[in-house]
Amino acid sequence: MLIKLAIVFVLILIVGSLFSALFFLAKDKGASERTAKALTVRVTLSILLFLGLMLAYATGLIGHS
Repeated sequence: MLIKLAIVFVLILIVGSLFSALFFLAKDKGASERTAKALTVRVTLSILLFLGLMLAYATGLIGHS
């Protein structure tokens, strides 16, 4: 159950980062680097989530149902 909550929490962070990038893009009109930083955070979180899921599957924390 804890692993499911962690996955949902990271997904919420990813979506939040995506919307913050959209907000910065609309507000700054491309004049600052905040949009790129927010998208970098999103990509990093996505990669970490993927690696975490692979590790959890390999160790048996999550399984095939």
